[in-house]
Parts: sequence; C-alpha cells; structure tokens
Amino acid sequence: MSFEDLAYDVFQKRCPSRSALEHVTGKWAVLILGALAQGPARFGALRRRVDGVSEKMLSQTLQTLERDGFVHREVHRPIPPHVEYSLTPLGRDTAVHLMALVGFLEERMDEVVQARADHDRRDGNAAAGMPEAQ
Repeated sequence: MSFEDLAYDVFQKRCPSRSALEHVTGKWAVLILGALAQGPARFGALRRRVDGVSEKMLSQTLQTLERDGFVHREVHRPIPPHVEYSLTPLGRDTAVHLMALVGFLEERMDEVVQARADHDRRDGNAAAGMPEAQ
C-alpha cells in the first residue's frame, strides 16, 4: 500500500502532510512566505526583510519550501547573474492562511503579554513559596 492509497491525516506520524506542515509552520518559513507574499525577491532582499535569519537558515528554508512546491526559484542570467524567489500558486494560498494567523496573533498580543505576565507572577510566587496575589 502506498501513500496514494491513503487519505492524508496530519495526526498520523507517517503521513507526508506532517512534514509539509512542519516545513511551512517553522518560524523562518512563516516569515519567508510572508515576505514573498509581498512580491518576488532576491536572496539579499529576503535576508534584510526577515530580520535575524542567517544566510544558512534562509538558504535551507528556501530549498525546503522550493522542494515542497511553495517557492519558485528563478535564475536570471544577465551580467551579473542573480536568483529571484517567488511564491507558487500553492505558496500564495498557504501564505494567505499563515498571514491571517500572524495578523490574528498580532491583534491579540495584548492578551498574550498579559497571560505571560500573569503566569510569570504566579510561577514566581509559587517558586518563592509565596501565596498568589489576588
């Protein structure tokens, strides 16, 4: 029996959809797909846009996203030659969903920041043997 004979189910450890999910939801992949959703870009422009990504991680993530069909890599041969990256139709559709999640999280960050502070306060009080403040 091959994967083609089975329904895809990300909750099954051998399902190929699980690795695709891992590839597109990694920190750098989300940011790269979001950056490319704004339009095609060369490697250097992507590196500047995705603040903090190393050249190695950017290169590896682009290769993975290209292999999975989310990113298209085009080599231009004029002098000097350069490479431009863009989203495939699958990549554009995926980026829409990821950017919706990013937008949702950005809109709710006040709640996240408050939850973190509440948690840290409770953890700090518990660790110090102090009763929780009400």
